[in-house]
Amino acid sequence: MRVCDLIEKKSPFISLEFFPPKEKDAWPSFFEVVDELKELDPLFASVTYGAGGGTQDNTLEIATRMKRDHGIEPITHLTSVGASADKLDEFLQSLCDSDIQNVLALRGDPPQGQDDFDFNAQEFKHATDVIEFIRKRYPDMCVGGAAYPEPHPESPSIQSDLDMVNLKVQKGAEFLVTQLFFDNRLYFDYVDRLRAMGSNVPAIPGVLPIMSLRSAKFILGLCGAAIPGKFLSALEKAHAEGGDDAVYELGIGYAVRQAQELIDGGAPGVHLYTLNRAKACLEIGRKLKI
Repeated sequence: MRVCDLIEKKSPFISLEFFPPKEKDAWPSFFEVVDELKELDPLFASVTYGAGGGTQDNTLEIATRMKRDHGIEPITHLTSVGASADKLDEFLQSLCDSDIQNVLALRGDPPQGQDDFDFNAQEFKHATDVIEFIRKRYPDMCVGGAAYPEPHPESPSIQSDLDMVNLKVQKGAEFLVTQLFFDNRLYFDYVDRLRAMGSNVPAIPGVLPIMSLRSAKFILGLCGAAIPGKFLSALEKAHAEGGDDAVYELGIGYAVRQAQELIDGGAPGVHLYTLNRAKACLEIGRKLKI
């Protein structure tokens, strides 16, 4: 079913994000996590897509099994990196054959080890090119785009990000999923500015539960999001006094408050980054008043 239609029928909601394990011997435990998280009645679950399409086959198979065997509506990520019209056609037709009607179109990161990768040399340079391709060739597909309440690491300004996201909507994106953030004021201001530009599609905020200080700093280093100073100081103090268990407790509490404030403030739902683990998301979901 099209996620665009599901969002109209049910709000607020919880949605989830998973990444495909590279090794298939990890899949049984992965799908155990998927089954555990069904308790939250997620509206959908997104399945990521490796740089350069490195896990494309895994993304497709996991999304297919998630829908067929576990009853969760999937959204597959699809990047422009390394893409061609033939490759996109093949992947999108495979989605149609598996009755998957939802795609999150992204530019994606350079292939690992290619620091001099030239996005402008590609057939599809931007996520907007992928969105436009899908809208023309697969008009029944529900297509979403990524949004950045904080500037993308490669972006010169928030306004340039807003312009690009607005273009995604103009090209046919029917919903947006944001990068993770920790200051809700950024999200609400970002959505207001998008609406002022004419982009009125649902913007689903991404929430990352912090489970350890080390993993938080690693993930934030990858995506460029910032932890508010007071929260970071509290995390460091908790770690010094009580180790990772204290950080976990503080991080979950913060995520619950953040998610509830987003929902109470009018966000269509919250998108939880699972890191392929059930415990933290279950704790958050059970405490939310939806």
